Amino acid sequence: MEPMNPLLHSRFRSLALGAVAFFLVVSLILYPEQAFNSSMKGLKIWWDVVFPALLPFFIASEILMGFGVVHFLGVLLEPLMRPLFRVPGAGAFVMSMGLASGYPIGAKLTARLREQKLITRTEGERLVSFTNTADPLFMFGAVAVGFFHDVALGIIIAVAHYAASLLVGLIMRFHEPHGPSTPPPEPDSTFVLFRGFREMHKARLKDGRSFGQLMGDAITSSVNTLMLIGGFIIMFSVIIELLNQSGVMRFFASLIGGLLSLLKIPADLAPSVISGAFEITLGAQEASELPQTVHMAYKIAIVGAVTAWSGFSVHAQVASILSKTDIRYGPYCFARLVHGTLAGWFTLLLWDPLGDYVRYSHSSIPVFLRQLPETGWQGMAEQISFLGWRVVILLGVMMVLALSVRFFHRFRKEESR
Repeated sequence: MEPMNPLLHSRFRSLALGAVAFFLVVSLILYPEQAFNSSMKGLKIWWDVVFPALLPFFIASEILMGFGVVHFLGVLLEPLMRPLFRVPGAGAFVMSMGLASGYPIGAKLTARLREQKLITRTEGERLVSFTNTADPLFMFGAVAVGFFHDVALGIIIAVAHYAASLLVGLIMRFHEPHGPSTPPPEPDSTFVLFRGFREMHKARLKDGRSFGQLMGDAITSSVNTLMLIGGFIIMFSVIIELLNQSGVMRFFASLIGGLLSLLKIPADLAPSVISGAFEITLGAQEASELPQTVHMAYKIAIVGAVTAWSGFSVHAQVASILSKTDIRYGPYCFARLVHGTLAGWFTLLLWDPLGDYVRYSHSSIPVFLRQLPETGWQGMAEQISFLGWRVVILLGVMMVLALSVRFFHRFRKEESR
């Protein structure tokens, strides 16, 4: 089969994009009230949930990078990150912040590492593929408690989500196996902590900004990124509502329903799949409202799949953030497809061993799981504490593992002499 003529392909693409834009404009004219209400809904979600949840972590991460803390962690965690995921040790900082704080902080920090030349393009594509994940507050708070009214379901969703994410990282280590890599640190007999502090000091002097200037730049950069995220959330809220009003969503739902029936999966899940493909919150809400005739395992599997996929809204945010670097969006999109498939499959695998625990655990679940932080500005301090401690714990565990690997290798070398 001959490839399409480049000129014809370019013209077809222009025609398709123009048709999409025309459809959106006509839909806005036909459904102005619905568009306005959905826009306000997206604005409320951004202002009440996304902005206060992400702003402190964006600012803190910028300050930590400016002071060279990422370089310090890179030295310590090099023995863990490079053999497993084929990324430098600095990627551990992105991994811990991304796993604990949620979309799209993994993409934001990966882009910053690339801008600072701490990773290559190939390493950036590997790193962003498994560090841009959902946060525990969303899975436990919004989904398990808010939609399904059972915090124990969050355990299955979170375990499947993070296990699939780590497996995606291991799979993506084979992405461009001969691609450029940052050189590993030269052998040095200096104690690893001293080397880490030395690299941190060099990075801080190289940056050269005072604390006041660094704080101002961090706030400016973080607010600009959050404004971008807010625009995408509002726009996709409008697009989803317009697609609902025009009947396009129902058309796609019928197609997906037929495909699910072929896979022996209830076709009733189709609307939640379509909604989740655009926006994960809507997909999870649709799944929670399905009739009881649909087995809970399938509902949670779909929730796990759309949460890992993350929705076109998050994809657009990530593509925009990565566009400032040479990191390509294609590998990230492929990784999301793999992550969504694995997360849904893991959920079904975990349902049998953990399903009985979920059904009979209401009286035995630890109390702290029910004391989730409130969303919005009132719960900002609690959210920072809830997520911040998880960042610290995750980094601590990785540091212990990395130091163990380092001392094991040193012991083997001394033993072989």
